[in-house]
Amino acid sequence: MKGPMRNILYFLIMAAMIVAVGQMQSWNLALSILNLCLISSIMALGVNIQWGYAGLFNVGVMGFAAIGGLAAMVVSMPPVQEAWSAAGSGVWVGLLIFIASAAAALFVYKKLAKGPLRTTIVMLIVIVSYVLLRVYFDPTTKVIEKVNPASTGYLGGMGLPILLAWPIGGLLAGAVAWLVGKITLGLRADYLAIATLGISEIIVAVLKHEDWMTRGVKNVTGLPRPVPYEVDLQAAEWFVALTVRLGVDPVTFSSIFVKLCYAGLFTIVLLLVLWLSEKALRSPWGRMMRAIRDNEVSANAMGKDVTARHLQVFVLGSIVVGIAGAMLTTLDGQLTPSAYQPLRFTFLIWVMVIVGGSGNNWGAILGGFVIWFFWIEAEPLGLWLMDVLTAGMASDSPLRLHLLESAAHMRLMTMGAILLLALRFSPKGLIPERTQQ
Repeated sequence: MKGPMRNILYFLIMAAMIVAVGQMQSWNLALSILNLCLISSIMALGVNIQWGYAGLFNVGVMGFAAIGGLAAMVVSMPPVQEAWSAAGSGVWVGLLIFIASAAAALFVYKKLAKGPLRTTIVMLIVIVSYVLLRVYFDPTTKVIEKVNPASTGYLGGMGLPILLAWPIGGLLAGAVAWLVGKITLGLRADYLAIATLGISEIIVAVLKHEDWMTRGVKNVTGLPRPVPYEVDLQAAEWFVALTVRLGVDPVTFSSIFVKLCYAGLFTIVLLLVLWLSEKALRSPWGRMMRAIRDNEVSANAMGKDVTARHLQVFVLGSIVVGIAGAMLTTLDGQLTPSAYQPLRFTFLIWVMVIVGGSGNNWGAILGGFVIWFFWIEAEPLGLWLMDVLTAGMASDSPLRLHLLESAAHMRLMTMGAILLLALRFSPKGLIPERTQQ
């Protein structure tokens, strides 16, 4: 079967599997899987921009997704007036200290020639500013965290529509990526991976422990929605009339309707990111990035600024990951810093890109759907498989009980099996990168 028809068949099979979940399990579950597949595909597109276009091995996906999640909370949640009244001035002074120290360090870095003197002065500025922030800002944070800690204990946000958080989350992730890239992009690939992983862990650690900003492990719940609430739909006359016309239960259908609304929003974002990614890939800029990826030495000899181009693509990919992180927090309805685990936000996204086909945007999307679908369905499929295999055993057999209890661990084995099969039979991915002859 030729390439285009085969690719279409892949997506049709994926759609059929989601429909099968709806028919055999529930449509609520099928649409939940669909929404998470859409978000995962956007994250995979961001990693594909970095790795597939430029060969950058970024293992800090989790950190940039967390920044997007933080943006969703900061933009959408209302400000906690009591906290601002108690310690608002301290927050602004701390922010001014931070901005002034950053500006001073940047001024010295640009004005002085490279050498021990510049390094010493910059380090002194950093150390002094850190001490000032700790001395002045620590009492402020304690005051904030004591304001009704059971429900708030943090500053809150700006109270704006949460849809604004999606582009803002991308911009914040891009800004952090620029700073990280200026530090790390001169490193060799393996050192770049270690550095990005360490920085992402630092970002998540800050979210976990700075309660005044994110409530830490207590989580920020009740984020506003960009779609209607189920209770409001069930009270709306037009919705009740629609359920009567369709002959469905209003409670169940309200949940399905909300998930369909989310799916519509996520699909629009995915198609927009895909369109822009395809335009970039086929442009002279995209051809230049692939030339740098394939042979940095030759590209550098032809006058291309390899480090600057790497910084560009690193920022662009991180922006896409940040947007997806904000979307995921919006879907969850809460910011949960402890949920940002490397297994979910780094390993799985990389498997999506590898299985789908690095360097191919459609492949990254397909990988996002395939991997997330089996990540969710591996446990019920494993439970069914173990039940079939142990059908002839006694119901109280220790071996049978052990195998049934182990079904929850089928996820990791399934991911490993999929990755091994893809690398064995389709090493370039299900939809390989198209090469120009």
